[in-house]
Amino acid sequence: VQLQASGGGLVQAGDSLRLSCTASGGPFGRRVMGWFRQAPGKAREFVGGTTWKGGVTVGPNSARDRFHITRENAANTMFLQLNNLKHEDTAVYYCAAQNYDYDLYVPLEIDRYYYWGQGTQVTVSS
Repeated sequence: VQLQASGGGLVQAGDSLRLSCTASGGPFGRRVMGWFRQAPGKAREFVGGTTWKGGVTVGPNSARDRFHITRENAANTMFLQLNNLKHEDTAVYYCAAQNYDYDLYVPLEIDRYYYWGQGTQVTVSS
């Protein structure tokens, strides 16, 4: 079982990025998947997540007007669209997935996720 996050990079404030998380080795099309991020010196925080049906929950510290989460179950892939990036969005972004099927609730807690990707760095210059 593997989650592969990609799409990060060095951008300027105001730019956009689209992060991808591709899962393999399991039926992730039926599972809750989430995005987290960790800035230097800070705790990992929940950005948002999606149920297998596509329902989205956004984290309390996430910018609802700038961050958009979608998924393509047939491709076992989840996306995080980051628009109008700000310097404070600089972090390593991780994707994660649960290890059971068909849940309709997206948890915010780190320990509710079983599988984790390696993270992709997003750096926003001001």
